Amino acid sequence: MFRLKFVFAAAALMAGAAFASPTAPKNGAEYTTLKAPQPVQAEGKKVEVIEFFMYHCPACYALEPAMLDWVKKQGDNIVFRRIHLPLTGANDPEAHLFLTLEAMKLEESMHAKVLSTWHVERQRLKSDEDNINWAVKNGIDKQKFLAVYNSFAIITRLKNAGRVAATYEVNSTPTLIVNGRYLTNPTMVDSSNPGQIPRQQLNQATLQVLDALVAMSRK
Repeated sequence: MFRLKFVFAAAALMAGAAFASPTAPKNGAEYTTLKAPQPVQAEGKKVEVIEFFMYHCPACYALEPAMLDWVKKQGDNIVFRRIHLPLTGANDPEAHLFLTLEAMKLEESMHAKVLSTWHVERQRLKSDEDNINWAVKNGIDKQKFLAVYNSFAIITRLKNAGRVAATYEVNSTPTLIVNGRYLTNPTMVDSSNPGQIPRQQLNQATLQVLDALVAMSRK
């Protein structure tokens, strides 16, 4: 009887743990501290949060709804921005499109449309021609787009994009940087809590780690 009770108790404990979230993350586990803190684009008590992502990345697309809700709830407490990881290097077409939209102040309004193109319409934007055709299809003036797309400033930023990612110690997406100091991502959260977080709850667990890191940054 004692053994049976023990088995039931252990099962109940495991069931409870399965739905636990890492609200008290540990350095070196759910997050790491960057070797060299980076400057931030936030003033006063605001905390900067950067999402390194890639348009084609399924995990980034899966995180997007929860990420947007989280950012909205933060209000004026944070400054949120995105950086596109240049997967194929200095000529990465996805990063090129992102930098162009950002420079044209269209990144925020067009972000969901680019993701939908990749993940809903299943259309791959893998070349300059693909990007130009996409821009025109979505109502962006072709000449204005090309002027920015081919500008020295954008080409220079594209060439430096890999160096920027390395500075933040980012090599996968999605990865989140808090206040130029802390790094976390769903993979780290999952591997630090093996078997404890259901796949469908992993993004929410990651955002709980993000909550903790933002709170740490305010101290």
